[in-house]
Amino acid sequence: MMTAELILLMILFFVTSAIGVVTGSNSLITVPAMFQFGIDPKTAVATNMFGLLFLSIGGTLPFLGKGVIDRQRMPKLVLITLVGSAIGALLVGYITGSALKIIVSVSMIAVSIFTLLKRDAGIKKADSISAKSLIIAYIITFFMAIYGGLFSGGYVTVLTASYIAFFGMTYTQAIAETKIINIFSSAVASAIFMWQGLVDYKLGLILAVVMFIGA
Repeated sequence: MMTAELILLMILFFVTSAIGVVTGSNSLITVPAMFQFGIDPKTAVATNMFGLLFLSIGGTLPFLGKGVIDRQRMPKLVLITLVGSAIGALLVGYITGSALKIIVSVSMIAVSIFTLLKRDAGIKKADSISAKSLIIAYIITFFMAIYGGLFSGGYVTVLTASYIAFFGMTYTQAIAETKIINIFSSAVASAIFMWQGLVDYKLGLILAVVMFIGA
């Protein structure tokens, strides 16, 4: 990769990290951009995931000690996420590069539609939480974790809106908890991608630093 291309990627990753740490959906922009620079689809997804780990860490730091994280519920969500994200990351090894591009494209459209339909997410707080809502929230966590390990584009966005709707969280609580969850999702997925030899470490370390600072 040429120096000019690397600088452009660094700027893009920094801007999307600074904004996406709240809104999510970074990967819907960064991964297709990596495709445009000729990076192999699987390498792009894996290297982006490696950077997301540091974005999530950087985005979590401001919330520590603020009392917005449910410490009783978090271990369950983390366990579900680890299992789901591991499954999703393993699937990447069996998907062709062209199929992965299709998944990314479809995800961009799906998350855009979801965002338009859920424009009030984070504004209205649920009055009460039923047992049914809790079950739905845990199920969503699992299936979104699979998607998060596979690609992650829009993962945090959908998860944040879901937690507001079904856990009755405030917007701040949802952002804080999904950032912590995404640390574990990105970590297990990155570990599997590293094991599969898909991560470009030179590019990944540069983007990781940029995403951490941006977050």
